[in-house]
Amino acid sequence: MASRLNPYISFAGDARQALEFYQEVFGGTLALNTYGDFGQPDSPMADKIMHGMLETPSGFTLMGADNPPGAEHQPGRNISVSLSGDDDAELRGYWAKLAESGTVSVPLEKQMWGDVFGMCTDRFGTFWMVNISGAEG
Repeated sequence: MASRLNPYISFAGDARQALEFYQEVFGGTLALNTYGDFGQPDSPMADKIMHGMLETPSGFTLMGADNPPGAEHQPGRNISVSLSGDDDAELRGYWAKLAESGTVSVPLEKQMWGDVFGMCTDRFGTFWMVNISGAEG
């Protein structure tokens, strides 16, 4: 799979409704995974969206999720740029350059869903998420 770059929007508990709305607007296939799907079935967040992805016939990809507990929702600052794919070396190279002189909020490491993932803010204040499918932590 080639690496992909797309927006990732954080929501204050209404990710399902928002992503379903965007599907109505743009068409396409919507995949939704809840916190319950990823090992938190008894959590108050069990039915909230941990990760959603809309892929449209026009080639658009839009991702989103509900903020986890304790994460403040800040409208206007709730969009990150997502880099994802399975080319470990390529994505780690991007990560190193983006995180350099920036701030790492989630280290690039193996996550509960099985991929290597990290979050950082680059030196210009842009939020980035990097997800490497099938990579070893």
